[in-house]
Amino acid sequence: MRKAIILALMSLVVAVPAFAKVHKDAYSMPCSQLWDAVQDTLKNSGFYTVVLADNSQLSAAFNISGAIHSRTISVHLEPQGTGCEMQTQTSFSGLMQNDAGDFKSRVDQAITKPYGAKPAEAAKPAN
Repeated sequence: MRKAIILALMSLVVAVPAFAKVHKDAYSMPCSQLWDAVQDTLKNSGFYTVVLADNSQLSAAFNISGAIHSRTISVHLEPQGTGCEMQTQTSFSGLMQNDAGDFKSRVDQAITKPYGAKPAEAAKPAN
């Protein structure tokens, strides 16, 4: 009986990554604006190592290190009318990780940061 339980658990560990899928999240902003937040998340969060980034395709592949092993995740932005859909593909999300959900939360936080804002010009001295 004990061997059967161990075998069943081992089978789940191997089989769960096969259930990985593309996670799709809709945003009401243009992809160019969302891409700024994605890039900020990848570069400044301290959680990810960028493997490949393609600004023209609005796509990136990156690694995240976990307790057991490193995982590769990819993200692609797809225009949807006036909004944008973020498609995140993970190799594993399950028992102890929610890579796509964690990434989305970090992107959502980055969205609140101002992008492309030009610093105010210094006041010119009066003549």
